[in-house]
Amino acid sequence: MIEADGLTKRYGAKVAVQDLSFTVRPGRVTGFLGPNGAGKSTTMRMMLGLDQPTSGTVRIDGKRYAELKQPLRAVGALLDARWVHPNRSARTHLRWLAKSNRLSPARADEVLGMVGLDEVGHRNAGGFSLGMSQRLGLAAALLGDPGVLLFDEPVNGLDPEGIHWIRRFMQGLAAEGRTVLVSSHLLSEMSLTAEELVVIGRGQLIAQCSTREFVDSAGDGAVLVRSPQIAQLREALTAVGIGVRDSEPGSLLAEQTTTERIGELAAQRGIVLHELTAQRGSLEDAFMQMTNQAVEYQTGLGSEAPAAAGVAR
Repeated sequence: MIEADGLTKRYGAKVAVQDLSFTVRPGRVTGFLGPNGAGKSTTMRMMLGLDQPTSGTVRIDGKRYAELKQPLRAVGALLDARWVHPNRSARTHLRWLAKSNRLSPARADEVLGMVGLDEVGHRNAGGFSLGMSQRLGLAAALLGDPGVLLFDEPVNGLDPEGIHWIRRFMQGLAAEGRTVLVSSHLLSEMSLTAEELVVIGRGQLIAQCSTREFVDSAGDGAVLVRSPQIAQLREALTAVGIGVRDSEPGSLLAEQTTTERIGELAAQRGIVLHELTAQRGSLEDAFMQMTNQAVEYQTGLGSEAPAAAGVAR
């Protein structure tokens, strides 16, 4: 479990993170979202002791990172896939990390197999593609078999096959009972990967909830209805105060209502329904709606709110 409590980080006059509190629980993939400059990377660095909070604390399974005697056994992280000596082989790199935390050298071969790099473990990491480097980074994160895993933009630059593989891999780790926190700008991918979301903007918490709840918060409560008796249905809906909008022939959109209410009303009137579908927004729609006041640099294409001053990523 990861527990952030009142995290604040200032760099001189700039505020990167401000009084940020949230909890990341085991057994699910949690997406860590926010616009550029929101403070995501700074927060993850504070989790790993790479940056010290100005105030507040962040604990991993009840301890600060500095209190962990063998940190790789408690938390694994992939923050920069290219962080490896280019002239060192993948296997040597992992064995070096293992030795630093008193882990068996044999563990290097185990994790290479887990991420599909066992046949190229002898090759220098400097010759790896980005996808192979991401896999090596995952192997390093798994080296100590930790219960907590942090991934910052793990699918950047990957092809569809690589993205699909990492998604399934992270979900598998969470299914084993691990705590998995993933930062990503690929919202369509996060909608498929994460069950829970922590959304921040300007260094502050905007929302923590399930992905479904977050997406539903941006919806307008519309329901698509298709019926061979669309005229009778329209009359029945308007009679009870439900607004309707035209859609394709033989269908309509009922506003600010639920599928249950429409189904019950249709049954009472003997109206046949061929489709009854709640219209849900996308994660991108919800994200844009919830963070439009927290964008560091406004483009003029969206919200006209002033840019956030003094905020760093």
